[in-house]
Amino acid sequence: MGAELVDTPTLLEVGLHEGDVVRFRPRPSARWQDATVVRRERDGSVGVRDGKGAARALPVDRLEVRTSGPRGARTWEPLAERAARDVQLDLFLDGAPPPPPPKPKRRPRR
Repeated sequence: MGAELVDTPTLLEVGLHEGDVVRFRPRPSARWQDATVVRRERDGSVGVRDGKGAARALPVDRLEVRTSGPRGARTWEPLAERAARDVQLDLFLDGAPPPPPPKPKRRPRR
């Protein structure tokens, strides 16, 4: 009797890396709470640690991911939208956090 391989979902499938900052609402009327991505659960939900250190498993549709807008401002994107989009995977950083975004280029002085 050989062990069967179980196809466990990965964070990269939804466009996340371990250590990414996400936010969620415990209830629809509650305030947003920040959390840190820890892992992907077997059922497809995302395992996070909230600000108090409590572990939670939240479905993808209840999370938003911190991202940068077109002018560099911090914005939040629903994780379901990010997961639906095709993303170029890192070649050499398998599972490592993404590199920091490039600094904006300054115009030359006149």
